Amino acid sequence: MIIDYNNVSIALGNYVVLHDVNLQVREGEFVYLTGLVGSGKSSLLKTIYAELDILSGEATVLGRDLMRLKRSQVPALRRELGIVFQDFRLLTDRNVSLNLDFVLRATGWSSRERRRERIAQVLGQVEMADKAGAMPYELSGGEQQRIGLARALLNSPRLILADEVTGQQDTGATLRTTQLLHELAAQGTAVIMATHDSSLPHQFPGTTYRCAQGTLTAVQPARLTPDDGIPEAQTLPGDLSEE
Repeated sequence: MIIDYNNVSIALGNYVVLHDVNLQVREGEFVYLTGLVGSGKSSLLKTIYAELDILSGEATVLGRDLMRLKRSQVPALRRELGIVFQDFRLLTDRNVSLNLDFVLRATGWSSRERRRERIAQVLGQVEMADKAGAMPYELSGGEQQRIGLARALLNSPRLILADEVTGQQDTGATLRTTQLLHELAAQGTAVIMATHDSSLPHQFPGTTYRCAQGTLTAVQPARLTPDDGIPEAQTLPGDLSEE
């Protein structure tokens, strides 16, 4: 089991975002997290990579008990994950290739030639091979998201967490990115994709959950409507507007 959450509650300060979360994700499974802005999708993802503590319950990720995980053990967990952030988090003082090279060097890739080969490979996967020398400020939001996905693929993770990875992409790029993630799942990588696009589960089937009213519920894609996800920012408790 890649993820095993039982009766988990998640809070931001004194505000309980989600309660009684039960989530099991197996190797090679593709999972959608849908829901309105502020419903808890991002908070749930943050607990998986140990950026946000779990309030109560039982939770394991890649065999690690998150309730007992020490801060010194978090980097080892994250090395087995591929995380695509909503806000890109690219280093602004270096080009795309050097952004990716920084990650590889930090995770133990000592051979310069092997790093070059791996960078070329992942940029090709996300159709950004021609942007290796571009600076982040020269890229559109959608292009930066695809570089973020390339970065997540570098170390062939067992689990990919994609937080609104298609949020700033046009329709064609959205479909290609989702197709790529599905291909990775078919090869054995578990994928969790948080999205406000309720049409994607219809086109690319996967296990689908809805975050709403403080709970996580399994749903059939046929029951999803545009109201299950909207991109517009809203005024919400605390910093939930980042969801």
